[in-house]
Amino acid sequence: MRIAIASDHAAFDLKAELAAHIAALGHEVLDLGPESAASVDYPDYGFKLAEAVASGAAERGVALCGSGIGIAIAVNRHPGLRCALVSEPLSASLSRSHNDANAIAMGARLIGPEMAKACLEAFLAGEFLGGRHQGRVDKLACPAFAKEPC
Repeated sequence: MRIAIASDHAAFDLKAELAAHIAALGHEVLDLGPESAASVDYPDYGFKLAEAVASGAAERGVALCGSGIGIAIAVNRHPGLRCALVSEPLSASLSRSHNDANAIAMGARLIGPEMAKACLEAFLAGEFLGGRHQGRVDKLACPAFAKEPC
């Protein structure tokens, strides 16, 4: 698979470690930045990641910031993305099997590199179960409060 990865400055080091791990697992890495630990705005990188996954330039995405919260919100602003904030492998696995997540977010200040790698592996190995979950995922694409028909 081709995996897009992006972060802000707070998660720059974790991004580098996870990018190397993605490559070691045999996947292609699309590193969307930043190129250094200089201060940047997480929404800019979340939007880049969302566009890469939505356009098909990458099959899945890994979004990182200090807490994981801000960049997850940014990624989820794109209607084609389902980004789950995860902190352990079970939530990463369930994000795929139940929610058909195409991106995960993690917080570099909250999760260690080994746990982040375990989450990444669970996310990449997971498959959407469909079935009873499909209707729920469909509702994410067209929520009941949408002002226009989807």
